[in-house]
Amino acid sequence: MNDLNPEPLIPPHGGYRELKSYQMSEIVYDATVVFCNRFINIRSRTHDQMVQAARSGKQNIAEGSMASGTSKKMELKLVGVARASLEELLLDYQDFLRQKRLELWKKEDPRAKKVRELCWKENRSYSTYKTYFEESSPEIAANAALCLIHQANYLLDQQLRALEKTFVEEGGFTEKLYRVRSQVRNQPWKK
Repeated sequence: MNDLNPEPLIPPHGGYRELKSYQMSEIVYDATVVFCNRFINIRSRTHDQMVQAARSGKQNIAEGSMASGTSKKMELKLVGVARASLEELLLDYQDFLRQKRLELWKKEDPRAKKVRELCWKENRSYSTYKTYFEESSPEIAANAALCLIHQANYLLDQQLRALEKTFVEEGGFTEKLYRVRSQVRNQPWKK
């Protein structure tokens, strides 16, 4: 911006529904609700913990995106919390498989590859994976969930690196406040 038109103080923000990390986290949340309702006792603390971890992953991405207009630091923190919540959920699914003595698919397992391939489809949503969670065995559903969480975590890791780079190069809201105030102060007095 030039001296007569300082940069806007609060930049465009939000738009989280367009983020692939949010979209994948929403699918993980929907899948986890169905998985837990089918395979984990609703009165179990694990049921609640898994659903809340999945919800936290999704919600913190949205909250971070909305906070980004006035706090890049808060955005970074909340996206980090989303990533941590999904890691917690990942461990819950792995625990489920181990405790039930069910197979944990390896990364190169053809079944895992098939789920991962769906992740890159255009316009994917929970319905893309619906049969894995609503019609499959606990083993298949848990492994499919793990594939989705790995994809969401990959996207969040990329997002965190990009946010960190931007923060280092451009600074946060406090630096922007200073720049805008300096621009205004340096304008010639209007007559």
